[in-house]
Amino acid sequence: MNNPNLLPSVAILGGTGKEGSGLALRWARAGYFVVIGSRSAERAAHTAHEINTQLGIDNTQGMDNESACMSADIVVLTVPPEAQLETLTGVKNLLAGKILVDATAKVDAKDPKPPTGKSAAREAQDLLGTDVRVVAAFQNVPAHALKKLDVELASDVMVCGDDPEARAQVVKLAEAAGMQAYEAGGLDNGIVVEGLTALIIAMNKRYKSKVGGVRVSGINKEASSTAPSN
Repeated sequence: MNNPNLLPSVAILGGTGKEGSGLALRWARAGYFVVIGSRSAERAAHTAHEINTQLGIDNTQGMDNESACMSADIVVLTVPPEAQLETLTGVKNLLAGKILVDATAKVDAKDPKPPTGKSAAREAQDLLGTDVRVVAAFQNVPAHALKKLDVELASDVMVCGDDPEARAQVVKLAEAAGMQAYEAGGLDNGIVVEGLTALIIAMNKRYKSKVGGVRVSGINKEASSTAPSN
């Protein structure tokens, strides 16, 4: 399915929500073939139609979660944290050989506190096994800002994963969506990024914002491009 001369296809489970549909909009604009996945194929098709209409193109489709997984090279999970493992269990047998990008942050938006224990992405990797390359990313992206295509996203993406090639692919995805992205080590580092999510939510509440994020400074990605990745 993955043609080296083409961009990989991307499925978004939870693609009818704010974050999922916002990422879909940005990737579709960048030329990716995007599949909106949902428990309701009808809702997914409606969201895909809205994106195609807004952009004046036809490279977004809507399907149920299972069909979406089968249709894509990279699968992105943007469901609420309480639905993460249940959703993945339902598509587990369809993810072998693919990259799963998990945007889950185990944080209660009403009472934001840093999570403990394993990262959400590590729990996903444990569930799915070694045939799936899980990468943690997009936990800190302000969903409200994603659909504002004329506004720079003031939030960088930390990409955590045990497979260097998968991390690099997800960095390219983030950059295609208009964000700065940085490889941030192995999958277990994802718990630190989830903790930042709690801080961002708390600060946005305090300062009455919906688009606050985190920026990385002092790193020259060009200078480090030849350094070994591990």
